[in-house]
Amino acid sequence: MTTRKTDGALSFPVFVNRLPQKGVTIKIDADEREREALRDFHELEDVKSFKADVQIMPWKKDGIRVRGTVKAEIVQSCIVTLEPIDATVNAEIDTLFVPESSRLARLPLDENGELIIDAEGPDAPETFSGDRLDAGAIAEEFFELAIDPYPRKPGIGDAPPVVASFGEADETEKPANPFAGLKDWKQKT
Repeated sequence: MTTRKTDGALSFPVFVNRLPQKGVTIKIDADEREREALRDFHELEDVKSFKADVQIMPWKKDGIRVRGTVKAEIVQSCIVTLEPIDATVNAEIDTLFVPESSRLARLPLDENGELIIDAEGPDAPETFSGDRLDAGAIAEEFFELAIDPYPRKPGIGDAPPVVASFGEADETEKPANPFAGLKDWKQKT
């Protein structure tokens, strides 16, 4: 059962302390109440559908690998015209989790104690505490990352947003010099 949370719209906790070797598969098909919560939480016009297929399986000694897909049909507002735009979200999930106490959770440091990060290398596993992961929250995180942050209506291109003006500007008028007020100022010594 999914519930509304303050840090997301979906929650589907899965106990991971005794996963079968082949893992478990979770299928999430958001109902109307959950789609409304997703719409409100992610500031969308509408969420017409939200489906996630998530496989949670053991990884190495005490880690968890989460793989799957998220598919959704949403409606966003165009950032230029504010008209509604239909969009499709297709997100691939592939992430690793390790307990906070795992040695894999410690980030590598060099001899000076500085953090070593390889921009082209794999992401470090995320940590979790307790005996469960929230498959709904994981699916929602990848859903959010796949949403276009600047949706534009087809044909708009890269035109700047239209800004309403409240007065006609004189085209011969030059903008004020920001240093004009200093021309008569003299420093007293």
